[in-house]
Amino acid sequence: MSTPEFIRAIRARAGQQLLLLPAVSAVVFDDAGRVLLGRRTDNGEWSVIGGIAEPGEQPAETAVREVHEETAVRCVPERVVLVQMQRPVVYPNGDVCQFQDITFRCRAVGGRARVNDEESLEVAWFDTDALPSMGPFALDRIHRAMRDEPTWFEAADVLAE
Repeated sequence: MSTPEFIRAIRARAGQQLLLLPAVSAVVFDDAGRVLLGRRTDNGEWSVIGGIAEPGEQPAETAVREVHEETAVRCVPERVVLVQMQRPVVYPNGDVCQFQDITFRCRAVGGRARVNDEESLEVAWFDTDALPSMGPFALDRIHRAMRDEPTWFEAADVLAE
């Protein structure tokens, strides 16, 4: 995954300390009900499409941009599936990031799925009952996006006074 230039500029001043970053995941379905997945270059695993928001960019815009940049598919966000703070990640170079993920259910409206940048090895549509092997992050988002439920978020353990 390439590092956006604005994060490189922050890292030049902040060093490797924890950065809290806004991120989105897009679970994109076509008219046949298939889900769009990319096989990532950084770990070789299949996953939903996602990325980091640019400064000033609305989360839904980030989802649309990331899907098109990575897969050449045009999509429209339909609803927010979940909002979740991820655990901090320590990269091999020592940089520490924590991503606040907003996952969108999206509908494909154009384009032809293909590898469109350096972040994916493969891009393909999959029937939801024939998904490739993938991690719990992607599977959870796909399963939640398939259900017609309210937005999921992890409730805080606070006492009402």
